[in-house]
This record gives sequence, structure tokens and C-alpha cells, in this order.
Amino acid sequence: MTPAIDAHVRLDTHPTHPSAVTAVLTGPQARVALMGLEAADWTVAADNILVLARIDHEEPYWAEDAAKHLCAEGITVEITPRLREAMDKEWTWAKYPMPWCTCSEIREVSNQAQKIHDNIRHGQLLIHAHAHDGHTTVAVGTYLSRGGKSVYLHGEDHLRQVADTFDSPAQALLAFEKVHAAEMRPGPAPLTDTERAAIEARSVFDVSEAKSEPSRPESETVPVYLADAGDHDALLDAHGEFEKWRTWTDDTTHAIHESQTLRIERVHEADPRETAWTIAAYETPVSDRMWHLTMTAATPAPVLLTLLNTLAEGDSGRKSRHGKDRHRGHPPSHRRGLEAHRRRTLDPLGDLPGRRRSPVRRLRRPEPAHHPSPPGPCGPGPASTGPPGRSTLLHTHQRR
Repeated sequence: MTPAIDAHVRLDTHPTHPSAVTAVLTGPQARVALMGLEAADWTVAADNILVLARIDHEEPYWAEDAAKHLCAEGITVEITPRLREAMDKEWTWAKYPMPWCTCSEIREVSNQAQKIHDNIRHGQLLIHAHAHDGHTTVAVGTYLSRGGKSVYLHGEDHLRQVADTFDSPAQALLAFEKVHAAEMRPGPAPLTDTERAAIEARSVFDVSEAKSEPSRPESETVPVYLADAGDHDALLDAHGEFEKWRTWTDDTTHAIHESQTLRIERVHEADPRETAWTIAAYETPVSDRMWHLTMTAATPAPVLLTLLNTLAEGDSGRKSRHGKDRHRGHPPSHRRGLEAHRRRTLDPLGDLPGRRRSPVRRLRRPEPAHHPSPPGPCGPGPASTGPPGRSTLLHTHQRR
């Protein structure tokens, strides 16, 4: 049986970084736990406080791996509920360029990219030059260890890989210049947003903030267009005017306004730079689309909230795009008839999976004015054969 070590490690989510993990060490033998975490590429941020900040956003997975090793050595490890939730959550990259990879294979590719990043950060891999090949960043560098190879690197962040190796820096630079002479620049490429965020997470922060429960960053007053994205799903859920349902893959929510003239597609877990919202508007439920807009997952919460509130209010009473009121020229009774028809019309999203058929509905046709038919070449026209106010059965079927 492994003897117990008098040290306690408390693992928690980072107070500001979305995926980083913090470790707070206590106990007379906390130094033992500190050395074990440093060997696993954790960074000391303050006295007995370490941070795991990676460029592949796999910190919860590797934090759990570190916890297992610490427990095996006899060190007590505490994992907060919110970090445990992050550890148990399954996720993957949106639009991953290698869709044939399994989750474990994707994690292995990301871990190799992390090792390249760490070697550059620790000065073990010297980058001689970089360029942009029209799609991503490429670079050439040399490992500084004895007998270190020169490498050609392709990609950024969690997708960076060693594409080729060379026996000497001269060979590597000549081959790199031959392909990227026009775009070649000396030294490493500028830091990506992900790399900058990881550096900030590893910086020294307030000890009391790391130990507090829950940890909350200090609020700051900024212009609305610089506000945080917040919880987009909660903003949509707060609007009962929209009927919502998720697709069978559970990664997208469709919503339709009670007027049936506004439709929303919400993509969950989208990259901050990718489209997460698509909103389309129609003058009537069965007309062509008038306009649509898209928003990324990084859209500030106040901007999205204002837009959803405005759309949920329904008709604003303003003029249409043609410069006229929608029902101008119709008597009030006919306006009510048009609105009633608009409310009863076939569900425009009925062709989506899981939607039920619309029942047969009875719609009352507006009564025509009682005027005698104008005489034709053979005398007066035929009289109406239906009694006034007769209801006509209109069969409306939802598209499958």
C-alpha cells in the first residue's frame, strides 16, 4: 500500500480562462505535489498555486489525468463540482479538418501540437522563419538539443504539426525559402488569440480569488459591442414567444415565432468566429424571405438580447420596406381577416423532422359585396349558388 503524503490538492476551473484549471496546494508536504504537477507542464502562478493552460482546450482531461497520478502517489485530491462537470463533458471541434479521426485520435493530434507549443515556449525549439501559405501559418525551426533535427511546421494552435524534417538548419531554410520566398518573414509568427489567452491565464493572479468559491472575475464597464457573449442559450430560452425544438443530433435548435414569420437557427458549441445564429424574416408565413442575418458565437449578450426582444414584440407599427403600412387600403374588418389567416396558415417549418401534421382547418372567406352581375352578351350573369356566409372546407397539409 502506498504511504499517504501529507498534502492536499484542490483542483478548480480558472477564474477568467474558459478551459484552464487551477491547483491550490496545502499541507506540510505540498512541495511533493508541486513537483509532480510541474513535471506534467503545470505552471506556478503564485505561492502553492499552479495553472494548467493549454492551446487545445483539453485542460479538464489532463487535469483528471494528473489527479489520478497524484492519488496513486498517496496525495489527497479534491475536484470541485464545476470542474468535475467539465471533465465529464464530451465535446469536439466544430468543422474539424480531419473528420475521420476519433475523439482519442483528435486528442492525440492536439497533444502533439501542445508539445510543439511548449517546446517553443520553453526555448527548446528555435523558430528561424515563418510565412502564410494562403490557408494557415507555416514555419521552420530547429530543436536545440544535441543532435536536434530541423523541422517544417504547418498549422496553428491545436492543428500545428511537423510536416517534414531536415538534417541541418541550412537545408531546412533553403527548402522553406524555395516554397515561401515571397511571404517569408524572420522569427516566429505573431501569437494567436489562443496563445495569448493561455499566457494570461498562467500569469500571477490574486491568491484569494483562486481560493474563493465560486470564483468570479471582477466586472468592468465596457461599450456594449465589447461586452461578453454570456449564455446565448439562456437568452433564447427566456422568450416564450418562440416555439423551439432541437435536431436529432442535439447540436442545433430551431425556433419559430408565434406569428410564424420569424425563424431562428441556433448552432450550439460553435467556435466564437463561426456562425451560431441565423435569423430570417418573412412578410407572411408562406411568402418569400424578406431578409436574413447571421451572428457569431462571440456576439455580445446585450446586442443579442436587444435583437431578440425587438423581434419578439411582433409588429412594430412602422412602415414596411415598400414605404407603406402592411394593410394600408384595406378596411379594418379585412385587416382582421388577413391577420386571422396569417395565424392559421400552415406551419412554414413543417418539413423538418418530428413536426406533426396540421389538422384540417375551416377558413371563412370574406363575403363579397352584393352587387348585380354586369350583363354579358347573353344577358345577366349567373347568380351566386352558395348561401351568404357559407364555410368552405380548405384542406391544408403539412409538407413531409
